[in-house]
Amino acid sequence: MLASKDRLIVALDVPSTEEARVLIERIAPAVGVYKIGLELLYAGGAELAKELALAGSKVFVDAKLLDIPQTVERAAANIASLGAAFLTVHGLDAKTLDAARKGRDGSNMALLAVTVLTSLDQDDLNQQGIDMTPQDLVLRRALFAQEAGFDGVVASGHEAGPIRKATGPDFLIVTPGIRPAGGEAQDQARVTTPTMAMAAGADYLVVGRPITQADDPLAAAESIVAEIGKAGG
Repeated sequence: MLASKDRLIVALDVPSTEEARVLIERIAPAVGVYKIGLELLYAGGAELAKELALAGSKVFVDAKLLDIPQTVERAAANIASLGAAFLTVHGLDAKTLDAARKGRDGSNMALLAVTVLTSLDQDDLNQQGIDMTPQDLVLRRALFAQEAGFDGVVASGHEAGPIRKATGPDFLIVTPGIRPAGGEAQDQARVTTPTMAMAAGADYLVVGRPITQADDPLAAAESIVAEIGKAGG
């Protein structure tokens, strides 16, 4: 059973590793996992991921891999060698997912398929020529990822319930787009509160700006951890 703080993934979406280290020092008592995404990966984030892993912290590398199979396989292998606990891969096709699985072989790194970004809504899918609702597409991709041997998915709290029902208790659901009650959605289209996401079946919550841009990031993180605990996490 995970402790409530271990279910909180804080997105280190800052421009530099120096800023990330300052933030980590401030919020460490309340955080179980650190997410390093594309912005930080291209600013020394890979070395920071290795440093954190060596220090015993869990690291979520949000690379959202999508490329030809050989590139995905080699990238996944390199990320696994950093000691990452989680890696994201776009869950669009079997070749990509299979390549990521091959790349992580021999490591304990969990693979998570990105279903539909929480910034996208129905209009965005229509622009892509996809004639499905976000909820239906997320569920389809979640089942596809499970069949492909992935450990879980990244999906909004709006889809966590149907995913949990369809995939069972052991399939990981990582939910971004988390906003405290009354918080601004900003550039997110499908947001939920921590309580809503946990009640729907999420295992981990990804939280960025509500913590990193708060006047007191540690207090903001502690508040979300408390809410996770009250929701049964």
